[in-house]
Amino acid sequence: MKNGNITLDGQRIGPENPPYVIAEMSGNHNGDINRALALIDAAKEAGANAVKLQTYTADTITIDHDSSEFVIKGGLWNGRSLYELYKEAHTPWDWHEKMFDHARDIGISIFSSPFDATSVDFLAELDVPAYKIASFELVDLPLIRKTASKGRPLIMSTGMANGVEIAEAVATAKDAGAQELVLLHCVSGYPAPISDVNLRTIPDMAQRFGVQVGLSDHTEGIAVPVAAVALGATLIEKHVTLRRADGGVDSAFSLEPDELKIMVTACREAWEALGSVNYERKTSEMENVQFRRSLYAVADIKAGEILTEQNIRSIRPGFGLPPKNLPKLLGRQAAVDISRGTPLQTEFIQPISSTN
Repeated sequence: MKNGNITLDGQRIGPENPPYVIAEMSGNHNGDINRALALIDAAKEAGANAVKLQTYTADTITIDHDSSEFVIKGGLWNGRSLYELYKEAHTPWDWHEKMFDHARDIGISIFSSPFDATSVDFLAELDVPAYKIASFELVDLPLIRKTASKGRPLIMSTGMANGVEIAEAVATAKDAGAQELVLLHCVSGYPAPISDVNLRTIPDMAQRFGVQVGLSDHTEGIAVPVAAVALGATLIEKHVTLRRADGGVDSAFSLEPDELKIMVTACREAWEALGSVNYERKTSEMENVQFRRSLYAVADIKAGEILTEQNIRSIRPGFGLPPKNLPKLLGRQAAVDISRGTPLQTEFIQPISSTN
């Protein structure tokens, strides 16, 4: 596969298709399954193609330990232990089947990020249409190998990874059988400063690794995803919450449903605007051609009178000779009387031989 289209749950992803939009739920369910189901509804209403979960427990992603290495320093989660944070943010495994059934019932794709081998197998039992490797797990090559071996489309975020690490992850995935692979350019800051995003990486990444490239975005707002589409991103992932004011581990850099809807529309309009290389006159321009500039008599001109800058000019509309003819008409004689406001035509001007 060389940057070829892939199919995720029956939907094509690639340059010839509108950007595929994933609404990342993460821990924004705030421990309430009804809120989780409402987020799925909101994603569908906003026009997203898919909802994504995260499948782990605090014990599968870390351990309960009180040393400073297990405590977050700075940022949104300053002072919290990894175990405490992930215990709050995780999506209970016994919710998954109900959430998957609900998403399928309303017609939106749903899949998840596994964080260890047990979650890969658990998601396989739910017949997930794809898997996502999170940025922090991109260096876990055994996890990538296990996930890729399931034979489903594989999406991998690249936050914090350098070129060598991305190459290792891609090689591992392909070696394990991944046939449909998407990389997501990502900055793992929460929220990520726009100045760190470096979207020009997207086309370079696509060329360097020969796969589809999208964006997993942690900036505030929607400007970055829209710009990413203009640079060739074929997939956009963005966190979503019902209301930022309700709090939650990821709410600060998540979109509310109405904002997600605006982003989905804007990204798809950006893709549509890309179109193709085209220098021909467009259909929407046809009626306006008549209002381009052309040469007109701007004063009454008698037959035999010399054409000057005082009696002919380039003005709108465009029914006269093109303005490029002005220099060679100046100094020539009118062949007929020309009234002010008449578009100049070749037959109104005496031939050069007649003026010698």
